[in-house]
Amino acid sequence: QVQLVESGGGLVQPGGSLRLSCAASGSISSINDMGWYRQAPGNQRELVATVTSDGSTNYAESVKGRFTISRDNAKNTVYLQMNSLKPEDTAVYYCNARIQRFGYIRYSGYWGQGTQVTVSS
Repeated sequence: QVQLVESGGGLVQPGGSLRLSCAASGSISSINDMGWYRQAPGNQRELVATVTSDGSTNYAESVKGRFTISRDNAKNTVYLQMNSLKPEDTAVYYCNARIQRFGYIRYSGYWGQGTQVTVSS
């Protein structure tokens, strides 16, 4: 009854930019932290960036200064602006959110289906 839908992935040349979006929908009472993770072939899923409900952000060292995470609480949407992309940024990018559903007290983690980002010339 909660769904996260990502968009914005694709193929881009090194040095280029992409903007990912992730919209949460369904029976949502409140959203706590939202974030982006990525998984390259043969690697474990790793944190890229997170943002709290009041806008505090956290980034992986590998993307600091290049990626910017933001959110629109009115739209239940989180964004990831990716600039100066490198081939090593190639991965499937997943959205994550901690969501409180209507009628529930605790927050649970939800994942999107993933969107492919390929950085190649």
